[in-house]
Order: sequence, then structure tokens, then C-alpha cells
Amino acid sequence: MATSADSIYAETITDEMATSAVARGTGIARRSPEYVAKKIEEGKAVIAVTSQNKWVGFCYIETWSHGEYVANSGLIVAQPYRKSGVARAIKRKIFELSREKYPQAKIFGLTTGLAVMKINSELGYEPVTYAELTQDEAFWAGCKSCVNYEILMSKDRKNCMCTAMLYDPADHYEPEETKRFFEENKKGLERLVRFKEWKLLRPFIKKSSGGKSVGFLHHLFNR
Repeated sequence: MATSADSIYAETITDEMATSAVARGTGIARRSPEYVAKKIEEGKAVIAVTSQNKWVGFCYIETWSHGEYVANSGLIVAQPYRKSGVARAIKRKIFELSREKYPQAKIFGLTTGLAVMKINSELGYEPVTYAELTQDEAFWAGCKSCVNYEILMSKDRKNCMCTAMLYDPADHYEPEETKRFFEENKKGLERLVRFKEWKLLRPFIKKSSGGKSVGFLHHLFNR
């Protein structure tokens, strides 16, 4: 778990979040270094650093609807340490911390990445509709800084680029079941992500100089 001494990494973390979002071409609700530092000081974050005190990865907890819902947000891993298992370890730790601090809360997340969906499925999360998430206005206001906010609002907050996943302590599948579901449906979920990119982004794609919309394949393979 992160301690107040780790707040020195707050600016590095938020810079990496912003850089990663731009590189992936996906939206992210931006957070300030001050906000991240506050989460660290409140004991609501998990951080990974090397023995030489070099920052490696981070994630934090947010609560909504008077503690009825918890989000494990801002998962980020420094570029040199990606695909090393750090993200999975951090997600497990922040999940355990959430269950310890808020045992009755529903834990949810929004993600555009299949890698995060896989990690969530290993913890017992399942894909859900946006209607099953918190309806706390403060949570949705946090999406205003996301590049896809216009899409979210055009769909009356019922759909967007992200996939919603939820762990309900009172009614949930076992991790073995949700993990198996993900593995059995991985290709279908990948197609769903691509379909959402096409379907939801299409009205927002700029017209080319010749007056024709940029095509779906162009959008997928020319990023």
C-alpha cells in the first residue's frame, strides 16, 4: 500500500497517465498531481517502486454513492515495466484493499483495454451495462476531461468506448467462472471493442478533404 512518503511520485504518475492515453488514442479522465497525492495520503492507493526508489506502477480507490460503489481507478505502469505482470499484481492488491476498506461495496471499472478486462475477470468482475454502475453525478462529471465525453453524453450515459465491469460482493460469480468466460469469449469481446470504436466514433470522425468520411479500416489501422 502507498504511504504519504510516496506522494513525491504524484506528478510523475499523472504525466505518465496523460502520455499513455495519447499514445493509445483513448480517453482518460485526467487527474491532477494534487488529487493523486491526496489518495496516497488517505491510504487509498497502491504503488510499486524498485529497490532504487524508481516508480513502476500505481492505482487508487475512489468511492461513490455514499460508499455503495468503489472504483479502482488510474491503473498505470511505467513504460519499461509493462507486460511484466506488474499491472496484474497492482490490480490484485488494490482489489484486496478495496474489499478490506469497503467490504459491502460494489467494485467497478471502466476500461477500453482487453488486457485490463482479462485482469478484472481473474478477480471475479463481469461485464455489465452502464445502468448497473453508480449514478453519482460526481463520478460522471469526472469523464468531462475524457476525449470521448461527447460520445458518452450523446448516448445519455448508457454507452461509450469503455466497457463496464463490476464485482458485487452480494451476488457474483467465482473468479474461476469469470476468468473462463473471458477466455472462451475473448475473440468476441475483441470484436465488440472494435465494433464500438466503429459504431460510436463514426458520427464524430472528421470529413476528409474530398467530403467522404474516413472509413472504419482506416480508423483501425492508421493511428
